[in-house]
Amino acid sequence: MALDPRLLRILACPQDKGPLWYFEDEDTLYNPRLKRRYRIVDGIPVLLVEESETVSDEEHERLMAVAERDGIKPTFSGES
Repeated sequence: MALDPRLLRILACPQDKGPLWYFEDEDTLYNPRLKRRYRIVDGIPVLLVEESETVSDEEHERLMAVAERDGIKPTFSGES
């Protein structure tokens, strides 16, 4: 189940308040600045730092390659 685009525009990392990358095929929201992944369970983002996963450098590179290949962009620009 895809997340609503209106919701994606306001989702931010609970730790650094920056934008996230949405990997729909993996039910994941990802913060590349902190290398932190948040699961999406039954269409609901689990945006709790204690429930998130810190990914390895290799997984970070894979996710960034997927984002580049698939045109995945941040949920918002992160600029004021």
